[in-house]
Amino acid sequence: MHDHVGKDEMNSSKAGSLAQMEFAIESVKEKSDPIFEIDTALEKQLVRKIDIRLIPVTALVYLLCYLDRSNVGNAKILNLSTGDSLQQTNNMTDYQFTIALMVFLVAYSIFEIPSNLALKALSPNRWISFLVVSFGAFCAGIGGTHNFAGVAALRFFLGAAEAGVFPGLIFYFSFWYKQEERATRIAAFLASATLAGAFGGVLAFGVGHMNGIGGLEAWRWLFIFEGVPAVIVGISLYFFLPSYPETSSWLTSEEKALSTKRLRLLVRQDEDKVNWNDAKTALKTWTLYVHYIIYLGAGVSISSLALFSPTIVLGLGYSDLQAQLFTVPPYAVAYVFTIGFAIISDRYKQRGLIAGVSCFTAGTAFAVSAALPDSSYIIRYIMLIMACTGAFSGLPSLCAWVGDNVRSSTAGSVSTALNIAFSGPGQIIGVWIYRAQDAPFYRLGHAVNAGFMFLSAILSFMLMFYYKRENAKMTGTNERRWIP
Repeated sequence: MHDHVGKDEMNSSKAGSLAQMEFAIESVKEKSDPIFEIDTALEKQLVRKIDIRLIPVTALVYLLCYLDRSNVGNAKILNLSTGDSLQQTNNMTDYQFTIALMVFLVAYSIFEIPSNLALKALSPNRWISFLVVSFGAFCAGIGGTHNFAGVAALRFFLGAAEAGVFPGLIFYFSFWYKQEERATRIAAFLASATLAGAFGGVLAFGVGHMNGIGGLEAWRWLFIFEGVPAVIVGISLYFFLPSYPETSSWLTSEEKALSTKRLRLLVRQDEDKVNWNDAKTALKTWTLYVHYIIYLGAGVSISSLALFSPTIVLGLGYSDLQAQLFTVPPYAVAYVFTIGFAIISDRYKQRGLIAGVSCFTAGTAFAVSAALPDSSYIIRYIMLIMACTGAFSGLPSLCAWVGDNVRSSTAGSVSTALNIAFSGPGQIIGVWIYRAQDAPFYRLGHAVNAGFMFLSAILSFMLMFYYKRENAKMTGTNERRWIP
């Protein structure tokens, strides 16, 4: 038995040495062999062409995705004063409403990893198209419910369908962009979540005036108007979303070759099998679990803001329809900072610093909100804007960071999905902390959010310094550096 162990260790050592030797040879080739040189101008032109094709589409997909998951928060207070809100019409108690929110997140956590593995096994255009059609159909279906059971069931299926969209799009970008390019591109579609928050408030305000038209309450129209477009877009994706650079008809043969060359150290699309050894390695890497815990903390705030912003604003003294409009500025400001911070993160390759500062900003805003006196309405609203900005602006860096520091396609798929999956428990916490009995100031919810955001900030800074220390040990070697 010991002989077998010894042989395994020798083989493992040889394999590791061989891999390092091959990597060193590749690095030397990159520096000395003209074949490996890349024309910077042509590369920039290629990236711009890819951006024009992918960014608007992925941003639209995630805009619809976030609208369809968060519109239940708008529906909760829509036409509340006339007794025609979702909760009133369907005779749902506060507890049942919270359960309906939670089952979405349970499904969201369960189906993320299987969905990302399915995207790897199948072509991205087919799987992403299927997911978008599905969540659009389930969202529209909620508009036809008449009781708690119907809302809860469709929210569960909605969560299952949406589970693969966010991690799937992040993984999809790894086929097209280099590491240092991803945070900005992730921000481009992730920031559409903040646009969804702003647009959702405006749309809910307008739809609120349709109450009673066609014999339907306004909240039913809200789900229909936000679900049907997703179905249409999802069908279109099957035909127009490119899966890989190598198979894209809109790239020339020279551009395909350039794309392969510039991403040559990354796993390409022809590795369509799941490598279970890489998956097990990803599951055993302790640093990845620090990433996951950071994202779990961020998930608490993101779900709270997505689902309860209208309710929080309602507690500041505005009516149900006014509250819909006053949810717009926090998300509009967050959109600007999310894009700006992502650009800085990519340009300077600083994931941990950006994430840490963003989480600390949100934590401070929540802490101040929890401590403010009851009469400080204006400052409370400013703190809501600050909390929303901090919570969302760090997400692109966090999402890119976990994928930056893995070494294979399968590990990237698993770690990206696990990162988002770990936010599920955090989001479930976020669902429960804004309790009806704490209205209108919700001090408990703000305090819990502050604690989790400070935890995420501290861990981000610690992980950043760890990666920098590990990079310092690699000085003088050809080993691939970690992104701090």
